Amino acid sequence: MRRLDDPTVPGQVLGGSDLHELYAYPPDLTEPWVRTNFVSSLDGAVAVDGRSGGLGTPADKVVFGLLRELADVIVVGAGTARTENYGGARTSNSLRERRTAAGLSAVPPIAVVTASGNLDPGMRLFTDTVVPPVVFTSGAVPEEKRRTLADAGADVRVIADGDIGGEAIVAAVARAGWNRVLCEGGPRLFGRMIADGVVDDLCLTWAPLLAAGSADRIAHSPASAVTEMRRTHLVCDDDGTILTRWVRDTATD
Repeated sequence: MRRLDDPTVPGQVLGGSDLHELYAYPPDLTEPWVRTNFVSSLDGAVAVDGRSGGLGTPADKVVFGLLRELADVIVVGAGTARTENYGGARTSNSLRERRTAAGLSAVPPIAVVTASGNLDPGMRLFTDTVVPPVVFTSGAVPEEKRRTLADAGADVRVIADGDIGGEAIVAAVARAGWNRVLCEGGPRLFGRMIADGVVDDLCLTWAPLLAAGSADRIAHSPASAVTEMRRTHLVCDDDGTILTRWVRDTATD
């Protein structure tokens, strides 16, 4: 991978430590920093045949793993967890050592946002993980359904009375002591978080392909919600993959 936007070293070849520096969270965080990560086709599709995996490239997979390595918690909407068949975060001994050396837990938990509580206790989220998944849910979900998820191994946390907005999610991760937040979608959760003004950081990959179809864009909400962003880097891989990072103008990078 090469960095394209550094005038001091044009076309700089990036190593692992360079990528860590480019994607590092701001130092000394005292409140949650909400980062989102998406991959898109050149024509704006967020998935191929319903799944984002069809857009993955080697460079995107490297950054995907790095972003998980740097995060306290991985937040995902229930629809994406079901569609992508989410399991727990994958780890290795070296990864655990790097995380603990950085003051993080050995394995980042997956926190699923669901206002309905409609999660199958048999899905990989519960059966293929080394740490219990967290379920952010609503007080409107019947106690029996919440108990079923808890019995399946989830750490069930009621974070709102009904609808779950971005502010409720940020408050929940703050109570948990998680400041390095990575949101992996989906588009409706991302759109809601944009609308609620809680997105600090977007890591966006453009895969070098056209997808057509009827897939969503990376963010979807009932109304427009403009958030000014500034680019922090632009990286290209030899296969044409473009990797970018953007932060809110009002956020401190």
